[in-house]
Amino acid sequence: MKSPSRPNNEVERLSALRESGLLEIENHPSYDRLTRLAKRLFAVPVAMINLVDEHVVVVKSADGADPTNLPRNLSFCGHTVLSDTPLVVPDTLDDARFADNPLATDDDPVRFYAGYPLHLPNGATVGSLCIIDHQPRQFSTSDVEALADLAALVEVEFAAICASIIDDLTGLYNRRGFHHLATYAIRAARRRAEPLTLAWLDLDRFKQINARFGRADGDNALKAMASLLSSTFREADVLARYGGDEFAILFANSDEKGAWVAMQFLTEQAAVWNEHAEYPWSLSFSWGVSEFNHDRDDLEGWLKTADEMMYSMKQQRGTGC
Repeated sequence: MKSPSRPNNEVERLSALRESGLLEIENHPSYDRLTRLAKRLFAVPVAMINLVDEHVVVVKSADGADPTNLPRNLSFCGHTVLSDTPLVVPDTLDDARFADNPLATDDDPVRFYAGYPLHLPNGATVGSLCIIDHQPRQFSTSDVEALADLAALVEVEFAAICASIIDDLTGLYNRRGFHHLATYAIRAARRRAEPLTLAWLDLDRFKQINARFGRADGDNALKAMASLLSSTFREADVLARYGGDEFAILFANSDEKGAWVAMQFLTEQAAVWNEHAEYPWSLSFSWGVSEFNHDRDDLEGWLKTADEMMYSMKQQRGTGC
């Protein structure tokens, strides 16, 4: 078995994928419509839309297959993103790259694979629209063209998501929106020689809420946190759901001490909220703050520092995931 190599532009590709916001969206009906259409059009048992992240292939839609993410080193789609042309494997057992791949030899083997690379509006190749059969089969030129047409429709959906800067669930800025505003805020603070401080927040035991009470309660916890942020902080502060259960707060013209006081007040407000909430779980979170160093920091390093501060608090409190 040959594990897929990494594209020459892997660092830039992964950055574009994470910036796009595509990884954060868990359910997208348009994706499901397109995989249903692909499955019927090509009369195959499986059609999927996948994103290739650093170590895993993230399944965004799967018709006819388990939507569980796959290790990248076993994936077919990891090979697909290496080229701008489709990857067609009529019989995986006749292809040295895949003949002994566990996916090609298990109880429901991948014996035929056709994947069309999917791109972001900036050209970055981030995943594939693929169809799978458990029997070998041929794939004609017209079949490739039809798969390309469907892939173009997936890319239209990608473009619409990339253009958005608002998180649909919480109404806060999303990762893309935060990056745009943070970049602007850094430039403005440098020009005015003003302090700028970032707070990084992660919900405590969020996975346990999802596991014990269901995804709907998990969504309610995220929306409650967003509402608490909006009611606690100034309109001038930038509030974002960065991804999953992570939130970012950008305090303009505030030093680290001022941001710390503001976050302590948020903690107090959360305690008040918990006293009156009618949910079977409590809203709690770990956080860290970091003031931007105009002589040393860039956005990526600044985010990392704040995240490390947050994780330190989470470890000290033993609040886990």
